[in-house]
Amino acid sequence: MKDVTLRALESFPQRLEQHFAAIPAGFENWAPSSWEGVPSEPFTAIEQICHVRDIEVDGYLVRFRRTLEENDPVLPALDGETLARQRRYAASDALEVLAAFQAARARTLALIAALRPEQLARTATFEGYGRVSLASLIHYLCSHDQQHLAGLQWLLGKIEASRPGRGGS
Repeated sequence: MKDVTLRALESFPQRLEQHFAAIPAGFENWAPSSWEGVPSEPFTAIEQICHVRDIEVDGYLVRFRRTLEENDPVLPALDGETLARQRRYAASDALEVLAAFQAARARTLALIAALRPEQLARTATFEGYGRVSLASLIHYLCSHDQQHLAGLQWLLGKIEASRPGRGGS
């Protein structure tokens, strides 16, 4: 596995927390009038971090394990908007969400650290992506992380644009 990818995965919990902390107080559940151009799913700041937590736990950890334990499994995509409604993301406590995510990411990193080259080559079919290897799934997780940092920055831009006369941060 590429060092740059592992470093990005390791540093992401802190970066996610920092990006979320940059959201002004009272804007955790704020939504813009249009989501046009959003680089991630159209989620508010609190929904962004809940989504990242759930994709880690119910998405990638499950996908990694199934790819290791099953022969060529079919890995379903998760419907983030449905999860957001069912799990009431908007009412979530950010500190609890971030702590749960950090614990889940530690499990992910421990799993990845123990992988041998032949395990990284194991394959699956991932809905929306096609045929993948375990190594490619790890890169897709890293990409997903970056999308949500970009989503939080995009929200910061929209928040600043909604507050005329305020200087940027």
